[in-house]
Amino acid sequence: MNLITLAGAALNLTPMDWAGNTRAILTAIREARSRGAAVLCLPELCTSGYGCEDAFGGSDLRRRCWDVVEAVLAESRGMAVCIGLPVLHRNGVFNCVALVVDGQIRGLVAKQHLAGEGLHYEPRWFKPWPQGVRAMAETPLGPLPIGDLMFDIGGVRIGFEICEDAWVAQRPGAALASRAVDVILNPSASHFAFGKVDVRERFVLEGSRAFGSAYVYTNLLGNEAGRAIYDGGVMIASRGELVARGPRLTTGDMLLTTAVVDLDRQRTEQARTASFQPEVRDDPLCVQVSVQLPAAPAMVQAPVCLAQWEHSAEVRLEEFTRAVSLGLFDYLRKSASRGFVVSLSGGADSAGITVLVRTMLALAEAELGLAGVQQRLARANLHGQTFQQRVGSLLTTVYQSAEGSTDASRTAAARLAAAVGARHIELDISPIAAQYVRMGTEALGRPLTWASDDLALQNIQARARGPAAWLLANVLGSLLLATSNRSEAAVGYATMDGDTCGGLSPLAGIDKAFLLRWLRWMEHHGPEGVGPLPELAEITKRTPTPELRPPEAQQTSEGDLMPYEVLERIEELAIGGKQSPAEVLASLRAAFPQAGTVQLSDWIRRFFTLWSRNQWKRERYAPSFHVDDHSLDPKTWCRFPILSGGYAAELAELPHRTHQPGAH
Repeated sequence: MNLITLAGAALNLTPMDWAGNTRAILTAIREARSRGAAVLCLPELCTSGYGCEDAFGGSDLRRRCWDVVEAVLAESRGMAVCIGLPVLHRNGVFNCVALVVDGQIRGLVAKQHLAGEGLHYEPRWFKPWPQGVRAMAETPLGPLPIGDLMFDIGGVRIGFEICEDAWVAQRPGAALASRAVDVILNPSASHFAFGKVDVRERFVLEGSRAFGSAYVYTNLLGNEAGRAIYDGGVMIASRGELVARGPRLTTGDMLLTTAVVDLDRQRTEQARTASFQPEVRDDPLCVQVSVQLPAAPAMVQAPVCLAQWEHSAEVRLEEFTRAVSLGLFDYLRKSASRGFVVSLSGGADSAGITVLVRTMLALAEAELGLAGVQQRLARANLHGQTFQQRVGSLLTTVYQSAEGSTDASRTAAARLAAAVGARHIELDISPIAAQYVRMGTEALGRPLTWASDDLALQNIQARARGPAAWLLANVLGSLLLATSNRSEAAVGYATMDGDTCGGLSPLAGIDKAFLLRWLRWMEHHGPEGVGPLPELAEITKRTPTPELRPPEAQQTSEGDLMPYEVLERIEELAIGGKQSPAEVLASLRAAFPQAGTVQLSDWIRRFFTLWSRNQWKRERYAPSFHVDDHSLDPKTWCRFPILSGGYAAELAELPHRTHQPGAH
């Protein structure tokens, strides 16, 4: 046997936090050494953080990355450690990893395939490295080989696929396999999205099988830069089998995963494979390192198991809960805020955010303990309090009644706030809204009525709630959370400077239909280790309504728009699938046959019209979390012109009613 201990570390980093990122790297190296690791894989661009965006173009940032590398060199004695950083070569910036062995940088491997879709914008900052090319780079630490390199360290051959390199058809691992690679390291910054972990596992397992090697995949962890949430999930595979898996979506700062693999067994199996054809010439891309990596003692590998919640049939609901809770926790501590303020209306959106804040604290305390949470939330005083009181220290909810408000919404908001432990405030903004209406009446010389000014009278109530919520947030040193969801963002069913007020919009990445399902699940089940919140029944039994028209109007959100299940499907087809209105209609006929062609056409017409009119609103929404890869965020995912033809010609092709209904 030829045993070696491989390690991967998931790190919770912050862009350009030089001291913090250095500490995280040192902690990972020291922990890996204590576990006998010979090779440690750290995440992509771990010196700077992945989310530096246009700052990657600055020479000072790159210089500081080299300072981080230099600061940790001595800790790599007796080990091989890969450390990610941007590197300037021939006036191009390349996304690289430095392989440090026994205190010295032995070479730089540059990423060959850049992620340029969705929230990834790497081609804006980096150049792709051509396959099979080696050069010498002048660096602040001296000349170093750079390129498509492999390393032979005392007979252990190590190669790289850097994040996106493993997602493409022509993976670098295929060329590494012909060069008899023993270990492939994949330092990644792969954001969380529903179902994405299954794709990662497939390429890790298939890479280790097809390439005849061990495969170490590592990732970032937590809310690194504001929008993207990284789920960790280190994986180590050998010969097509997963031998170790790290936890996902947890609040730890560093999670190390190790495994012992038998290199001789891998080599024997590859030698027996008839289709394997080794490259027999001398390898000009291989860097020879005359250092002997430490061998691992013989041991029985621990069985690989998932967290209990990952076995659940409702894993997507668990993932959403843990991902957004983690995003909120990191946003709170990294923004140095004292807590959150939520304008709690008694409706589903604000209730969902309120519950997520409570769940955030419950999950963090379960993983870190109260002392660990207090250490990370230094500006909050959580000692000597019950759990409910600790929630109240971090969360303030405010119910603001107006003309359209009902006793049912007031009661639902108050009961939910009490159930989670929030500090709850009730305000009456009716006089403020009425004063605006009087000013408008005087300015225009005519009364404002529901018959002629419906939209304006609805919006002024929502806007009158904004100043008080902002005031409370400012006084408390807290972050105001906006309550918009993705469905309402798609059609602009939100009042700018009203319910869109806030510095962060935690639900804008999910549609309303999913939110309603999630609230019912939270009411009856809840996440593993936290449990249900039965008091949500006050919310889930209510029909969604903005309560902006007078109560006798019996306003509902779906009445204003369409059934949320239909809206979700249209958005998926039209925006995610780029289908035309006629194509969407053909798809909806099969999905909703009971609605009829004319009714479906009306809903499609309403969606495309409102979508086109409201791009300006989407441009102004507060930052949101990415939880699936169908985001509407125009800054990172879905770009659309603010002014357009509004699909007029396309919508004219749809069937019409003989008498058109009034506009909503």
